[in-house]
Amino acid sequence: MPAGSILVADDDAAIRTVLNQALSRAGYEVRSTSNAATLWRWVSQGDGDLVITDVVMPDENAFDLLPRIKKLRPNLPVLVMSAQNTFMTAIRASERGAYEYLPKPFDLKELIAIVGRALSEPKEKPRAANKPDDLESIPLIGRSPAMQEIYRLVARLMQTDLTVMISGESGTGKELVARALHDYGKRRNGQFVAINMAAIPRDLIEAELFGHEKGAFTGANSRSSGRFEQAEGGTLFLDEIGDMPMEAQTRLLRVLQQGEYTTVGGRTPIKSDVRIIAATNKDLRILIQQGLFREDLFFRLNVVPLRLPPLRERIEDIPDLIRHFFAQATREGLPTKQIDQAALDRLKHYRWPGNVRELENLARRLAALYPQETIAGAVIDAELTQPAAPAEKAPTEESLSGAVERTLSLYFANFGNELPPPGLYHRILREIETPLLSAALAATRGNQIRAADLLGLNRNTLRKKIRDLDIQIIRTSG
Repeated sequence: MPAGSILVADDDAAIRTVLNQALSRAGYEVRSTSNAATLWRWVSQGDGDLVITDVVMPDENAFDLLPRIKKLRPNLPVLVMSAQNTFMTAIRASERGAYEYLPKPFDLKELIAIVGRALSEPKEKPRAANKPDDLESIPLIGRSPAMQEIYRLVARLMQTDLTVMISGESGTGKELVARALHDYGKRRNGQFVAINMAAIPRDLIEAELFGHEKGAFTGANSRSSGRFEQAEGGTLFLDEIGDMPMEAQTRLLRVLQQGEYTTVGGRTPIKSDVRIIAATNKDLRILIQQGLFREDLFFRLNVVPLRLPPLRERIEDIPDLIRHFFAQATREGLPTKQIDQAALDRLKHYRWPGNVRELENLARRLAALYPQETIAGAVIDAELTQPAAPAEKAPTEESLSGAVERTLSLYFANFGNELPPPGLYHRILREIETPLLSAALAATRGNQIRAADLLGLNRNTLRKKIRDLDIQIIRTSG
């Protein structure tokens, strides 16, 4: 007896043959057609336990047919196939009630597994998805197999409140994925609030996250709401979660476990209705081994792990990405640009340490600085060849001490003995910390003990900052 009846619709005879053979060998009864009209007739007659259909067919688009199928037979699983492998294809399949989206070419073993899972699951009427106002505004670009997996996973997660951990190198688009999960999900009417742990002083993170009461610490002249309160009913994106201090990790764990928190200096628990999406460019398991990240918090955050591939693992997406960034630059008033094949070949052979962000910056630079409409290979060669930096005289310990003194004088002249406003304080830190540490190391010829003494830092603190900020130490003789 057959394991189930499958209806296949695709205008490509080769694909129909392959699916027929593979599904029949798996024990299913298969009927196939090249058009949507026949598929609709079979569905209307009550035939089939599952449908596999291409999106584009001669007589009707499957996205137009899907709502009618789901209305007539809401428990009939529909698998959608498409060679138009964009993020919006996965989104449209999801919002119209498809059980699964499969990009072409697909893996037959994976398809058979999905069919088996769809037929074995309890049949429930799918919930309608919220339709975004502007589907084409989504910034995720790419047709590579790696990105197809991201699209499919995001489409599955949009209508859930599951906590997601996004990992990936800097510049891969972690915040874009987090925004997509929010903007196209059921919390889209709430706020999307992002906070970068690496950009906030460690002693202020708890106040930033949970808010603080008047008088909770020096400079707290009034009550202030935190990011959790601002994101109520929406999504809170915790970027660079690996930089969160242990004290704040303990507070965050309580929110995830009990659904409530207290403000800094407050005593009354506050209920929280926030979806958490976290992101990191670090290996949190290594941080756990080093005692820098709580293992119980990791498991709470890592409910659904989502790894974004670096650009070097999705080189085939570069043509789509560069054209997208050129079009974006044109909309912002920059000249229209095209790119020739030689230039594309150069881009595909580059390692892209800055990932998609580096490619976007390059596209903007090309649009702004080069008069020719078509960018050629020689231009890319010039842009991606890093010229040697001119030799500079290393600062002396005396000149560095003067720079520190001037910075502190300016600070106290503006703020006295109180902390500056949080936003400005964070900006000051971002702008001076890395160059100041680099200058101290250059002045002491890489001697960390002398550099720590010069800066008035604990030596272990300096070592940690060198590691966290990825500061290169150049040791010179003399």
